[in-house]
Amino acid sequence: MRDKVFIAFQTNEDTRPIVEAILEDNPQAVVDEQPAMVKILAPGRLVVRRTTIEEKLGRDFVLQSIHINLISLAGNIDEDEDEFVLAWHGA
Repeated sequence: MRDKVFIAFQTNEDTRPIVEAILEDNPQAVVDEQPAMVKILAPGRLVVRRTTIEEKLGRDFVLQSIHINLISLAGNIDEDEDEFVLAWHGA
């Protein structure tokens, strides 16, 4: 399983544009939708870009606010104000 990374959010209106943006930026990603959770899995690397989320929302977005609806994730995290990247280091 160390070759796959994932991020899971609560299913709500706040996370819908975030999920859409992640899927747009990561065409290899697969969505697993549950009644109260949406999990996005990707082989090796998953990128969340602030600019893509802002395009979906039509307004400014502070990338670190994704933590509000975050349930779980798998992978090493590298984040700054523009990108949140999940990947396995040294794998």
